[in-house]
Amino acid sequence: MIKVLFVCHGNICRSPMAEFVMRDMVEKAGLEDKFEIASVAVSREELGEGVYPPASRELAKHGISCKGHCARQITKDDCRHYDHIYYMDSSNARYLQRMFPGETKFRSFLDRDVADPWYYGNFQQTWEDICEGCTRIFDELTR
Repeated sequence: MIKVLFVCHGNICRSPMAEFVMRDMVEKAGLEDKFEIASVAVSREELGEGVYPPASRELAKHGISCKGHCARQITKDDCRHYDHIYYMDSSNARYLQRMFPGETKFRSFLDRDVADPWYYGNFQQTWEDICEGCTRIFDELTR
């Protein structure tokens, strides 16, 4: 089982978008039984919230549902459980290192920050970045 966790600030935009895009890719490849995929936040700001409506609409435009998502914060158990933990930007990386000093599983989702659409409102650009990152990760994990 390949266990993948995506992390962003509030777990209502970027990380759940990545979670559901990756799930869609895995499902289309017929590999659902080989992956466990989830997403979390570094902050507690949005705990219990669903996917932010503009992010949900962006996913829906591409035929992807995010029904049932509930924002939660990363835990020490997550660090133990997941094999691959990808953060969306350098701010997330700093939070993770402060929360879990010495943890070595954290990786950048892209070679650059994925702009937070919560602040910039460009969900199409976030969609493109998420697809690029998920494609790269999927290819790496299924070689």
